[in-house]
Parts: sequence; C-alpha cells; structure tokens
Amino acid sequence: MRINNTAALVLIGIAISISCTNAHAGNPARAGEEGATELLIDPWAGTSGFAGANTSCVQGIESQFLNVAGTAFTDHTQVIIGNTDYLSGGGGGGMNIAVAGLCQRVGATGAIGISIMSMNFGSIPITTYDNPDGGIGYYNPQFINIGLSYAKQFSDNISGGVNIKLVSESISNVSATDVAVDAGIQYVRDVAHGHKNLHFGISLKNVGPQMQYSGDGMSQQVTQYNSVATGQTGQMTVHTPAQAYELPSLINIGAAYDFRILKDTGGRSAHRITVAANFTSNAFEQDDEMLGVEYAFKSYFSVRVGYEYQNGITSPLSTDPTSGGRLTVFTGPCAGVTLQYPFGKNKTSTFGVSYCYRATNPFQGCNTIAIALSL
Repeated sequence: MRINNTAALVLIGIAISISCTNAHAGNPARAGEEGATELLIDPWAGTSGFAGANTSCVQGIESQFLNVAGTAFTDHTQVIIGNTDYLSGGGGGGMNIAVAGLCQRVGATGAIGISIMSMNFGSIPITTYDNPDGGIGYYNPQFINIGLSYAKQFSDNISGGVNIKLVSESISNVSATDVAVDAGIQYVRDVAHGHKNLHFGISLKNVGPQMQYSGDGMSQQVTQYNSVATGQTGQMTVHTPAQAYELPSLINIGAAYDFRILKDTGGRSAHRITVAANFTSNAFEQDDEMLGVEYAFKSYFSVRVGYEYQNGITSPLSTDPTSGGRLTVFTGPCAGVTLQYPFGKNKTSTFGVSYCYRATNPFQGCNTIAIALSL
C-alpha cells in the first residue's frame, strides 16, 4: 500500500503540473516582460553539463537549482564551490558567476541546504545626459541570489522539498530585492532487481511577488522656470518610479532511467548509463526540451552530454520573438566531466572536480568549473 500511495501522489503531482503547463504555456511574445532572469542561469557544473535534463535524478546541493527534492538524498555533508566564465569573447569582456553551496543531512530523512550565487559584470563606465561618453567613473552592478532549502524523504520512493530564495540586484543608487519560492518532488522506483533506476521529477520555480527598483537614482534635479518673462529659475526634484516586473516562473517535468551494464556473476555492475529528459514550461519565454546522457564508473568518474532544444534553436539569432528565429545565445549542445577521489574510512567520502562547457553563438561559450567535498 505504501508504494501505491506514493505512486498516487506522483500521478496527482504530474496531473497538476500538466494542468499548470497548459494554463501557463511558454509565450515568446512575452519575452523580456519579466525580470531577475539570472534566476534562469544554472551556476552548477554537473547539472549544466546535463543540459538540465536531470530534474528527476539530480542529487545533492546542485538540486537546489533544478529540483530541490534531490537535496534529500545527501548522505551526510556536501560542499561545492564553483565559478563560471559566462559569455566571454565576442567583443565583450564577459561575466563571471561565483557559486557556493552547503547541504547537510538532518535526522534520518531530511536535509537542509544553503547556497549563494553572485554575478560580476566588471566595471561599467558611468554615462549621464550631460556626459554620454563617460569619463566620470565606473559602477559595478551586484546581482546576488541566496537560497535556503529543506527537503525530506517521505518514503523509500518519494522525496519533496522547498527552497526560499532572496533575490537582490543593485548599483550604488538603485536596488531591487525580492523573495522567490521553489518546490519539487522526486519519485524513484526499482524496476530492475536491486537498483532504483526509474526516476520522475516535477519542480515549480521562481514563484513570488513582483520586483521593483527604487532608490535615489530614480530621482533627478531639474530646472524650473518660475517666470518666463523675468527668466527666474529654481531647482526641483523629479522622481520617476520604476515599473514593477514579474519573476521568470517555470515548471520542470522530467524522467530518467539508469542502465547497469557489464554486470558480474553476482548481478553487480560498476558501470552506469543514465538517460534523462526534461520539459520546461516557461511563463515568459519559449518552452524548452532537454535530453542528456551520462556514463559513470563507480564513484570515480562520470562524463555527460546534453542538448537543450527550443523553437528556432538552429536558426540565426533574432531579436524579434515572432520571427521564428533563435531567441537565445545558447545553441543547444553542452558537455561535462567529473573526477572523484574516494577517501576516509570505507572510502565513503569523496573529493571531486567537475567541468562543463555550453556552446553559444555569438560569444565563446560558457565554461564552468567546480570542486566538491562530500563527507
């Protein structure tokens, strides 16, 4: 009965998600109407190399981005620090994304996680109405996302979690702050003796109130003519409020299957091939379909490739959302690799290094590298 109840919960979740997908399908005509789009950038090396296809099987602190339910499978303690060279070249200096996360097992079935992502845009020349060519200094935008999550294994087959994110965007005299919520469910089933190898996952991301900029930068001193005849003037402050904007909410629905190959006489295998697929319904962008494949040898080595598809992905880049052209700099392919060194008593702890590359046009792609420690 426990398995049947779990399966029923998963089916209900899928039905709800499909209903939400139909009600809020991706709409390219609304592209650009949302804000805080850094919430759509995956800063982790493992999930990026999978093209985000592993919504249903991702585990550890990286799950905070795709499906927070996966953090519940953290064994003890996991720490990951990563850095992304984002959209470098192509005539621009590119951006840098730093991320750090900690996930800690709590009790027998729960896990808490915390992560912080920071974007560095470099120094940008200050321009004003009177100084359109700059020469008066530089400013440094600060984009920071902080996530705090809790996930729990409700049974041997199902886990769920919630992630609360603080979103902050600021320059010296203008800022915006908001709170967004993610929620997710993962279901895993044993369809091959001895291995839980069938995975399903659903996640809802970036749900929150509207975000709005405010600060002294929204005000300016203007000259007011008190009398045209006499030429008398005065100064007054004019405040222009910014338009509030929505967060880039979306729904992920994914599935994956693990193939155990080259088994020994006891039915054990050191080799795993995982095939994963995911559908993302975006409220303000085109919908995405992701497909990924990963090969792993024990806990020592894994390599993955992925492809993210959306309408027009093979067409030239376009700024017109109704043209049918490609509306993103990403061209689809990505790949990644992870090397891990087991250590400690019974070799249950690992130290690992991961790398990921995502192809873009223009620019010279995105390179992500991360180090991970699992205790």
